[in-house]
Amino acid sequence: MSGLRESLRRALLYAWATTSRPFVSVSRSSAPWPERPRILVIRPDHLGDLLFSTPAFRLLRAAFPTAHITALIGPWGQDVARRNPALDEVLTCEFPGFTRQPKGSPLAPYRLLWREARRLRSFDLAVIPRFDHWWGALLAYTARIPRRWGYDIPECRPFLTRPVPYVAGYHEVEQNLRLIEAGCQAEGMPCPTAGIDTALSFSISEEERAFADDYLARHGLAGGSPLVAIHPGAGAAVKLWPAERYAQVADALAERWDAVIILTGSRGELGLAWAVAAAMRADPLVAAGETTLGQLAALLMRCDLVIGSDSGPLHLAAAVGAPTIHLYGPANPALFGPWAPGKEAAHRAIVSPMACVPCNRLDYTAADLAKHPCMKEITVAEVLKAAEELLQLRARGL
Repeated sequence: MSGLRESLRRALLYAWATTSRPFVSVSRSSAPWPERPRILVIRPDHLGDLLFSTPAFRLLRAAFPTAHITALIGPWGQDVARRNPALDEVLTCEFPGFTRQPKGSPLAPYRLLWREARRLRSFDLAVIPRFDHWWGALLAYTARIPRRWGYDIPECRPFLTRPVPYVAGYHEVEQNLRLIEAGCQAEGMPCPTAGIDTALSFSISEEERAFADDYLARHGLAGGSPLVAIHPGAGAAVKLWPAERYAQVADALAERWDAVIILTGSRGELGLAWAVAAAMRADPLVAAGETTLGQLAALLMRCDLVIGSDSGPLHLAAAVGAPTIHLYGPANPALFGPWAPGKEAAHRAIVSPMACVPCNRLDYTAADLAKHPCMKEITVAEVLKAAEELLQLRARGL
């Protein structure tokens, strides 16, 4: 059924592109660039993918030093995007399919698209860094943005002026950099890739650093014992590792390393954090629900190790310099793994051994989850081995 639905959607998108083209002005796509071009980056994703985009934003700024660069993101990503010095402006949109809310009317995404297109007509270039985001490509087309860069995917292709091949096997950070580079080359423009810092970044304010200092001081943590954060939440239920296994890892690290365990998460993940705490013999700190994103980043920066499922906060930990262990089931670490150029030894990706991994599917219903136990195939022993290796490296100052 899903294959039939995708084929029908593709046919409708191509039909719309064909019939609407006479009414959509594209003549300016070969016109000279204005002195200060207005560039729109359409990025609907959540924390992890937004962090993966930071090197591409740097490259875009280096390629267009005089441009006014705007990010169109979901409201859930504002706190990340507003910290990015490569951006001049941040706009928000409740992107269909990314709200993590139940689906509404099937016409609602298209009504939203028309409204958004009317306010986006002043841009000279749109960049769509998510490879399958046909809605974003259609939005840029409907907004009559003359230059539109994105990936050469069938659903996106008819709405782009510069379709760039999406080459399987590259990490998402690399894909986004290749997109900017290929777009510049197609326009005959220099693209200074050699001088670009490709690390993830997330700036932390002095107030957020002070929060972390105060939080740790209030709990009597002035240094000495290793601080290990466990983040049991994830953006999809199929990515969750059992709470009792996190508890076993935490207790072993507390016993063998005298580690202090801090359980992190959003307010909505407080139940997951307390489930881990309830299964532990040691007494952890439960910071879930008590921090903003910036305060969480400041706490993670102080940690000697951060453990959790593949999720945005694990990539946040890597971005602020904390060693990490990411647990992978349905997602592919080759594409979405920890990214820390030059510091790869400080990060581990532990992958489920099931033959169906990675399926890259996250939308299983609650009734289907029991049929997809890939995360349960990751053992406590594997995680403990990686944790002890990283703590040993940390102890040696490496």
